[in-house]
Amino acid sequence: MGSRHFVVTNQTEPVPLDDPYRADCPTRHLLDRIGDRWTMLVVGILSEGDSRFSHLRRRVEGVSQKMLTQTLRGLERDGLVRRTVYPEVPVRVEYALTDAGRTLCEPLRALQEWAITHAVDVAAAQAAYDYSH
Repeated sequence: MGSRHFVVTNQTEPVPLDDPYRADCPTRHLLDRIGDRWTMLVVGILSEGDSRFSHLRRRVEGVSQKMLTQTLRGLERDGLVRRTVYPEVPVRVEYALTDAGRTLCEPLRALQEWAITHAVDVAAAQAAYDYSH
């Protein structure tokens, strides 16, 4: 079996990186980030190229300005998105995926394809469940 990886935090004991079922596992926090409702959509749009906030907001129907801001800040903090401010009048801000962020595109695309392929089956299962309950 392979060796375990640990990260040192402000806790007294190193936290293992390979146990996302632990609340304090950094891997779990990362999975929470990429599994977030808006993250997948934002990363999907940014996989097409750099984008301004207003463009992201138009493309991601239903996201509030506050949630989009929080999502972008979290992605930037995690090193998945780069925010570039251009000193123009008015100021222009663009968001782009970092190298690490681009590595998410393939797995997220696979999840999107899975959802498209199985949407009808899931809807049928939901209807059957709702009918029987």
